Amino acid sequence: MKILVAYYTRDGHTRQVAQQIAESLGADLDEIIDKKKRNGILGFFIAGYDATRGKTTEILFEKDPADYDLVIVGTPVWNGRVTPAIRSYLLTNSEKIKKAAFFATCAGRGGICLEQMSKIYKKEVITHELIITKKLEDKTRHFIETLKKYPEKKA
Repeated sequence: MKILVAYYTRDGHTRQVAQQIAESLGADLDEIIDKKKRNGILGFFIAGYDATRGKTTEILFEKDPADYDLVIVGTPVWNGRVTPAIRSYLLTNSEKIKKAAFFATCAGRGGICLEQMSKIYKKEVITHELIITKKLEDKTRHFIETLKKYPEKKA
């Protein structure tokens, strides 16, 4: 099974989890780049506001999700919601993604982030996991083990 881990990160936590997942599953990695400047304290507040308002953004990514049997999509949680970059990625690529799994990283509460991702995708999600940064290792391992149990379908 050919697997892609596509992720957006602002401060690196989601990248760390995405790299662990990709390494454990032998998957390809694709970082989604938000073209809007979101660094610094002002960027932090604008990011939360944009997520709360359900905004999209211009993004860059390299790999075509249609080339993969499973696409694992990762995002940080912003104000309990999905980031504009991942909202844009899913809106752009949902039709191309054959099977999906989602993970979200956060410091505490996950809010409605994973539910929003599922609604945007509009198809069955094989699994999803909220990965709290203080439990990063345990939650990431649990997510990887769940994905390893997913049956590979022969074409």
